[in-house]
Parts: sequence; C-alpha cells; structure tokens
Amino acid sequence: MDLLWLLRDTKYAIAAMTADMISNISVVSGVWLIALRFGGIGGMSVDEVLFMMSYSTLVTGLFILFGSGNNIHISRIIGRGQLEHMFMQPNSLKVQLITGGFVPFTGGGNLAVGCILLVISIARLHLRVTPWWILRLIAHLAATMVIIVARSYLVATASFYAPVEAEEISTTAIEGTWQLSTFPLSGMPAFIQVPLLTILPEGLMAWFPALCLLGKPPLNLTEYYPFAYALALALAAKYFFRKGLNYYVTKGSNRYVPYGFRR
Repeated sequence: MDLLWLLRDTKYAIAAMTADMISNISVVSGVWLIALRFGGIGGMSVDEVLFMMSYSTLVTGLFILFGSGNNIHISRIIGRGQLEHMFMQPNSLKVQLITGGFVPFTGGGNLAVGCILLVISIARLHLRVTPWWILRLIAHLAATMVIIVARSYLVATASFYAPVEAEEISTTAIEGTWQLSTFPLSGMPAFIQVPLLTILPEGLMAWFPALCLLGKPPLNLTEYYPFAYALALALAAKYFFRKGLNYYVTKGSNRYVPYGFRR
C-alpha cells in the first residue's frame, strides 16, 4: 500500500515526505543553533550536540519507517473498537502489528537525513568507527525503539478498559517523548536528569545513548543501563497488555468508530 500511494498520488506523497523531513530538521537545527550560539550545552560541545541530534533523527526515521500505521499508536485501534478487524485477518495479531506500519518507499526520508548528519558529526568529532562501534550503535537504536514501543503499549492498556478516554493515550505518550528527548540534559540538576532516566524515559531517547557512544556515559551509569531499562519496560508492557487483551476478548467493546477502515 505504501508503494501504491506513491505511484497513485506521487505529488501528495512527495509533499508529505518533504514536510515530515522539514519538520524534523527544524527541531534538530533549533537545538543545534542554540548550541552553536552558546558554544555548546551543559558541557557538550557543538559537535557532540550535532551527534546527539543525528541519533535522534535516526530514531525518528526508524519510527516512521516501521510505525507509520497505528501499530505503535495502538490505543487508537483498541479505543475505536477496531481490533476485531485484525482478529478476522488470516495473519496472526503479532504479524499484523509488526508489519502494519512498514512504509519502505515513503518513510525513509528522515532515516536518510539521520545517516547524513551522523556521518558529518562523526567526521567533525574524529570518532574512530570500528565494527564494534557500529554494532553498539545498532544495539542502542534497537533498545531505544523497544522503549518507545513498550511505553506506548504499556499506557495503551488503559484503552481496553476506557476506550473513549484513552483512545489517544499512546499518541500523547509518544509526542511527549519527542518534545523532551531532543534537548540535551547535560548541565541540568540531578532532580531533572534522574526522573527522565527512570520514571520517564525521555533521557534514554537520544541524550544517554549518544553520550555512551561518545564514551561518556552520564551520571556514572553503565552503558548497559538503557538495555536493562528496555527489557524491564518490555516485560511490564507484555504482562499488562496481555491482561488487557484478555479482558477485551472476554468483554468486547461497546464502541466502534468506522473511519480508518473500509466498511
């Protein structure tokens, strides 16, 4: 369907892709220009901030590439009473959720921008890129994506029990993450940094993994902290989402909103 959209309405598809790229670049450039104006942020140099912005853009690109449908904004499907559409399909629910947002033909723009920024920041920082470093980068990106998805599914559990009130709870959680995660936490007091690395995972979206890849894990924490956090959050999301799904299967939903699906 991604390719069909591109071929059927090429101008609109390209316009949407361009607008999305401009939006992300504006966020990145805003933070980078602040760092450039003041010679860095909280002890991070201008080029280190650029590296963090490249990591953030890569995460955004991966999210768009694999989550452009409601497979990550899962509370929309649940809250609208549309989960039955997926139950009737020949593929399993897991397969549909994994592949439901994959847009390889129109969703790679931000990922490409992130790769370009990454190469520029690496060159400016004179980083020594080895196969092990590349594996660490891939692992950190994977852990970040797990945190985003697990958090969305964890809060989406509420939509099983309160479909109207919690229909957009996943969107709220994801958008809140983007708004806070693009600014470096370096130099901020511990009472701000610690909650954003524990209660809320915004500090783990770009700031913490970027510093780990630069060899400067903050707050004397180990580089493996994001992986432990991602595992714990994923297990919690799995447990509560399964409970909510069992409730949904038993009780059903008293709400159905047809838009977004063919009648």
